[in-house]
Amino acid sequence: MAGVVYAEASRVYPGAHHVRAVDKLDLAVPDGEFLVLVGPSGSGKSTALRMLAGLEDVDEGAIRIGEREVTDLPPKDRDIAMVFQSYALYPHMTVADNMAFALRLRGVSKEDVSAKVKEAAKLLELTKYLDRKPKALSGGQRQRVAMGRAIVREPSVFLMDEPLSNLDAKLRVETRANIAQLQQRLGTTTIYVTHDQVEAMTMGDRVAVLRDGVLQQCAAPRELYDRPANVFVAGFIGSPAMNLSTRPLAEDGVRLGDLPVPVSVAAELREVTLGVRPESLRLVGEGEPAFVLKVELVEELGADAYVHGRLAEGGDRIMVRVDGRTPPRLGESVRVGLRDAGEIHLFHPENGLRLTD
Repeated sequence: MAGVVYAEASRVYPGAHHVRAVDKLDLAVPDGEFLVLVGPSGSGKSTALRMLAGLEDVDEGAIRIGEREVTDLPPKDRDIAMVFQSYALYPHMTVADNMAFALRLRGVSKEDVSAKVKEAAKLLELTKYLDRKPKALSGGQRQRVAMGRAIVREPSVFLMDEPLSNLDAKLRVETRANIAQLQQRLGTTTIYVTHDQVEAMTMGDRVAVLRDGVLQQCAAPRELYDRPANVFVAGFIGSPAMNLSTRPLAEDGVRLGDLPVPVSVAAELREVTLGVRPESLRLVGEGEPAFVLKVELVEELGADAYVHGRLAEGGDRIMVRVDGRTPPRLGESVRVGLRDAGEIHLFHPENGLRLTD
């Protein structure tokens, strides 16, 4: 096992637009960590993973696995194992043969191959499927076979490129829990790519958020949620998304309708981008500090409901999480207050960087 280091690593596609798919990525992944790369489509997360695998060139900077620089090494010499979105199983081979294929290519003895395959199959609860072919398996079982093929190689680093995106929602939740548990048991450094921020937050020891090839923030899931470094991270991390609006500064701070929100920022700023999560707002009664929200949509999810609306005077749309048993009705006007003023996030209106501690 080994850690991974990206040292100002860049992937630049030549041509008229000179696209920097990954731009000076500086990122250290300690030995044994489960790191998730997350971002929207085109953010560079899969390219960064493929650079580490040797499937994309590193045009600037360097990449190290353990003590070795692997920037120019071919994939077979990097001691990595990759799990793809498409599973990439051989349809004419049994589960056992699929899992054993890479070991046989390396000339591992038949006894050792059999022992490693049986051990991985037991770990992944695949023992009774070893004689089946992929077409006789469900999507989740095929994904476990792909995992088993990676595990038997005992690599220094596991690389996973959106391995759950072909599964249905229920199976995806179950399988991501299994992958996280498996990684903890094996202790192998793992870099996992996804566009699903919920998946990222529930699986990773740390999460690295990318946008347009540039690393925005890398931190533990709770820190990303509580202290997003900029407006992009604030809006991307959290489900549903944070309410964000740019508002002028007044003597009593920032105002949401009739609700004053005290803020402390540099004197030269005339406005500020205010962020507040739906769960940091609550419905309140008369006499409590509040703003009035006209209800335009109610999403009922059972225990919770999400109320969408606009301030009574118009303007930005705001979402509030409420008790799912007694949600307001469409067209109703409700009074909304803050749960805790400490849950307010402030960002610079121009560069988007976080202002609050």
